[in-house]
Amino acid sequence: MFVQTPLPRLQDDVGRLRNLGIQLLVIDTPPAITATIAEVIALADLVVVPTRPSPHDLRSVGRTVGLVERYAKPLVFVINGAHPTARITNQAVIALSQHGTLAPSIIHQRTDFASSMIDGRTVMELATKSRSAGEIETLWQYLQGRLDRGSGQAASPLLSTASLGAAPAGYGLG
Repeated sequence: MFVQTPLPRLQDDVGRLRNLGIQLLVIDTPPAITATIAEVIALADLVVVPTRPSPHDLRSVGRTVGLVERYAKPLVFVINGAHPTARITNQAVIALSQHGTLAPSIIHQRTDFASSMIDGRTVMELATKSRSAGEIETLWQYLQGRLDRGSGQAASPLLSTASLGAAPAGYGLG
């Protein structure tokens, strides 16, 4: 389910969705450090920071880490859009691991990700046995485990993706 909500209603809408039995909310934030991201992080049970292995993303991540620390929220970095043989990917792993937990699955830049977006599917719907699908499956299993441990079964987990790369306009709950 995809829901759009304006920032002033975000907290109320999150509560309504939880009351409707929604078990997982994913909020994708815009790629800039704003008051909006701070409000989303304050609501989150887990903050996932997708980070490309690039100097720009690595320089930008510090501000996001600062916000997450201010709200004392658990943080997971996901390296996304990595080139399988690029040295900067290893450098990104080292740099990010000094500032927080790194997901065990690196998402590599492959054409099947772009192909899947042509008609709105996921890479898992194109070829379930592909390397890309395997990376996403490993990532999801890890994130699900983190959410299960952190939720205590009392409330639906709220996953916030504090994006450093391109993100859609608006604030989507899905």
